[in-house]
Amino acid sequence: MASSAEGDEGTVVALAGVLQSGFQELSLNKLATSLGASEQALRLIISIFLGYPFALFYRHYLFYKETYLIHLFHTFTGLSIAYFNFGNQLYHSLLCIVLQFLILRLMGRTITAVLTTFCFQMAYLLAGYYYTATGNYDIKWTMPHCVLTLKLIGLAVDYFDGGKDQNSLSSEQQKYAIRGVPSLLEVAGFSYFYGAFLVGPQFSMNHYMKLVQGELTDIPGKIPNSIIPALKRLSLGLFYLVGYTLLSPHITEDYLLTEDYDNHPFWFRCMYMLIWGKFVLYKYVTCWLVTEGVCILTGLGFNGFEEKGKAKWDACANMKVWLFETNPRFTGTIASFNINTNAWVARYIFKRLKFLGNKELSQGLSLLFLALWHGLHSGYLVCFQMEFLIVIVERQVGLQGGGEGEYKGQDADELLLPPQAARLIQESPTLSKLAAITVLQPFYYLVQQTIHWLFMGYSMTAFCLFTWDKWLKVYKSIYFLGHIFFLSLLFILPYIHKAMVPRKEKLKKME
Repeated sequence: MASSAEGDEGTVVALAGVLQSGFQELSLNKLATSLGASEQALRLIISIFLGYPFALFYRHYLFYKETYLIHLFHTFTGLSIAYFNFGNQLYHSLLCIVLQFLILRLMGRTITAVLTTFCFQMAYLLAGYYYTATGNYDIKWTMPHCVLTLKLIGLAVDYFDGGKDQNSLSSEQQKYAIRGVPSLLEVAGFSYFYGAFLVGPQFSMNHYMKLVQGELTDIPGKIPNSIIPALKRLSLGLFYLVGYTLLSPHITEDYLLTEDYDNHPFWFRCMYMLIWGKFVLYKYVTCWLVTEGVCILTGLGFNGFEEKGKAKWDACANMKVWLFETNPRFTGTIASFNINTNAWVARYIFKRLKFLGNKELSQGLSLLFLALWHGLHSGYLVCFQMEFLIVIVERQVGLQGGGEGEYKGQDADELLLPPQAARLIQESPTLSKLAAITVLQPFYYLVQQTIHWLFMGYSMTAFCLFTWDKWLKVYKSIYFLGHIFFLSLLFILPYIHKAMVPRKEKLKKME
């Protein structure tokens, strides 16, 4: 009997050991290692895709239900995602949301509430960057918190606008102004919405309330017919995910810091930077396309109808993929990449600085805000400084059409466009004729794309390597090519313009 019992006990222990080993093999850490990714990155990807079952549940069981149930669902699912990714550190977002609600209630629709919100939320985010910063890109609680920071600042500004006379507001401000008084549950649901909590996109409180109230549908009174549009964005996101997964082990920013990279010829170093600069953005493209699909599935992506009556689902679009892949200009990339964040900065920072009376200063402060919002590393400042310089030169050469960036303009990239930009190619008869030669168009396009992505990679080098010792080493290896090239153009273009544009053309333009 004892022998039999001992044998059974041994079998159970052995079975437990096998099961434990199996669970270890199935652990996220093991799976992430086998995929060549970090566990935090895998958790992020899983969380983004979890938005689809959440959205399907919402469509079938909560659409047109009591609004408090929908807010509770969004809050609970968002908190669950936060806990899954960051554990107990979810208290950072919870604390800022509760304090933001108290600021709105206690200070009301005042400029004091707006300034307090801006200072507190940005200070909290920057403190988070300071205390968690490393020399590498880490997925930590500050990643979704930077998205939350913009949401809460925008909420305070829109609430402030809601107390003004409607006639004193622009049409854009009237669209976003909050007339009612949001409850804590509404603010929590808005902040934790599972389709945007981790990586965006940005959307207003008013747009979110339209979702909760069942207004964001192409079929009034029914669930939105958005499954196909959502699957299209999901499929595109999966395409980029597969591409990034296959290429990421072979094209890395770490290679830029190796002796092997330094020992290659100059042309190779430039071409590697060009390819890497294009490829490194795909991880952001993947996340934004997948989350956009979630937003479309819920109805949040509904953006009215086209002239022919076809529903538009681009309200939460953070990417214009075709423009991103084909446009050979830096301004085209800016206009197609991280659209909602750029629009947020234009709406709440750039245009709100109109009182300064100096567009260049407004542009500079807006870009400084963007750099600090991304983090405290010097690489962010260098990247945005470089981008601004490139766009100024591109506009002077005349590679970007369109009018000047007005305060009243609607382009998300307007804060990057300098006023009174001379268009050399359009104003020079010789260059205009050369640019119009059809047979040379493919050559022009190839040259433009090469310059475009080479120096986009040059800018992204500082952005991705963060610290000055790393990006400075890489810039030295290619002799600061980007800075020298564009600073030289900035200096000599006025003289080239003077030489190539006839005086009568100048007089005609002045008239």
